[in-house]
Amino acid sequence: MTSAIEERIRQDRTEFRRAMGRFCTGVTVVTCGSGPDTEAMTANSLTSVSLDPLLLLVSVRTGGRLHRRLSTGDDFAVSVLAEDQGPLAALLASGDRPSGTAAWNRLGAWTGGNGASLAAGSLAAFECAVEAAYPGGDHTLFLGRVTAVHEGRTAPPLLFWAGGYPRLADQPSASAPGRAREVGSTHV
Repeated sequence: MTSAIEERIRQDRTEFRRAMGRFCTGVTVVTCGSGPDTEAMTANSLTSVSLDPLLLLVSVRTGGRLHRRLSTGDDFAVSVLAEDQGPLAALLASGDRPSGTAAWNRLGAWTGGNGASLAAGSLAAFECAVEAAYPGGDHTLFLGRVTAVHEGRTAPPLLFWAGGYPRLADQPSASAPGRAREVGSTHV
């Protein structure tokens, strides 16, 4: 009987994952640290939570390298990837993804004011302090207080859908220089 229940749970997870794959999302890289201290992973679970204060939410698998860092309260950054950054997303989504200086170099060796690496050439980036963490099954939901916003270039976004990176048609592809804008932050 147990094996029948386990098989149904496995099927439910497969069906759930396949069905969720039909929901198109943007692709981000979540990072902690810089240089030899860099940890980075690809994520498509970015959510804008609040404008007052500025808050966002990322979901990170428990037990992973980045989860350990965020659980200790390390500041982090989220970079929104452009369509041409698919290889970076694929690299940082792999189980054997680089860390340390190798990851930092692949991200473009760009560090934000909070000490977290940012992906060079991204569409936007957000520097955050961990505000709260909430258990969510095999993931933890990290609420980040945004401490800086960086507007990047204008280009089509990298999308994730049905296990791949489809292209978005009819979007501007011209690059525009980005500018950094510091956002006031109050930490309690």
